[in-house]
Amino acid sequence: MLAACGGNQTADEPAEPAENNDPPAEKPADKEDEKASLEIFSWWTGAGEEEGLLALIDVFNEKHPEIEVINAAVAGGAGTNAKAVLVSRMQGGDPPSTFQVHGGAELNESWVAAGKMTPLNDFFDAEGLNDKFPQELIDLVSKDGNIYSVPVNIHRGNVLWYNQKVFDDLNLKAPTTFDEFFKVADTLKKNGITPLAFGDKEAWTATHLYETVLLGHLGAAEYGKLWTGDLSFDDAKVKEATEIFAKMLDYVNEDHSARNWQDASQLVADGEAAMNVMGDWAKGYFDGRGLKVGTDYGWAPTPSSGGMFVVITDTFGLPNEIDNPETVKEFLSVLASVEGQDAFNPKKGSIPARVDADASKYDEYGKAAMEDFKTNDLGPSLAHGSAANEGFVTKVNDAMVMFVTQKNVDHFIEQLVAAAKEL
Repeated sequence: MLAACGGNQTADEPAEPAENNDPPAEKPADKEDEKASLEIFSWWTGAGEEEGLLALIDVFNEKHPEIEVINAAVAGGAGTNAKAVLVSRMQGGDPPSTFQVHGGAELNESWVAAGKMTPLNDFFDAEGLNDKFPQELIDLVSKDGNIYSVPVNIHRGNVLWYNQKVFDDLNLKAPTTFDEFFKVADTLKKNGITPLAFGDKEAWTATHLYETVLLGHLGAAEYGKLWTGDLSFDDAKVKEATEIFAKMLDYVNEDHSARNWQDASQLVADGEAAMNVMGDWAKGYFDGRGLKVGTDYGWAPTPSSGGMFVVITDTFGLPNEIDNPETVKEFLSVLASVEGQDAFNPKKGSIPARVDADASKYDEYGKAAMEDFKTNDLGPSLAHGSAANEGFVTKVNDAMVMFVTQKNVDHFIEQLVAAAKEL
């Protein structure tokens, strides 16, 4: 390369040899003296999730004080804003060192399919990880025989959270079926309490609630067929589930469109609303506000979804166009370790992805979720990118905005059928 040439002489003026008494040329600063850096890109900025990320970074800093960590978190529930920023950076050739991505279609049908990720098979072999995660989980982060990211956690999507004091005062029990849900909701409404906290300022929260209704009404097997094309979205059972969903929306707070998921969770924490359907990152939010599980709040599977588990896993991989792959692997090693996962997950509200994590570090919810994950029928999340590609999810979210306001079941089903062409 021309840039490798030194000095100011032209091609016609060869340099004269330096005399022995000339002072040595000053050397440029050695790049090895510069502190290595690691940019971690995520959307973990809320109560619980931020604490979990910082705890993980603390573990990394203890092991690698020579590496500067840049926390490049972008606020926005479910990565609404972060994903847009990430697309711009990836397309512009400026990828972060590593970034948060949900296992499943969000990883495999976007960044892997676009050729933006480096396979991690050798890393998994070197770290001895192939038997440390459930095979179903490894399948979620694999495509065409290659592994592309490291799971840090397991979230459960189909959880109903409730204010323990409100339920105790009214002698209520957590509903296990849709019929029970509506009976409980009517009792709450008569007593001046908002039955179901809801915050759909970002449309994914409505999609999240809807997927739990689909799961509960269809069952895990039929629910799974929606994502393979073996069950059509205009099936009678899907329409029935949509009608149940519409009825549930009759019991939400009036200001739902101005609230995000944290705001909705706060209504339950304050006792202004009794129930909320959200993934177990809501537990991290409650705990971060000083609430205690079993005392201040309780949980149950969402109506009619007992014995089923909507799986959401946060993962980190190795982008192609970065100049510090070995530094990233050091972080992935900590992320994959028992120590790293047990530092992160108790604060995040999730359970570890590893099968050999220390259960004693988790409270009663965490222990129960670990057991359920092992024994329940597993289902992918639509709202969080595991079940379907980004194009389909975007169209469903767009359709949700109108449905929550108008509750036109037939029109919504038509939109789902049209969107399914993206699958």
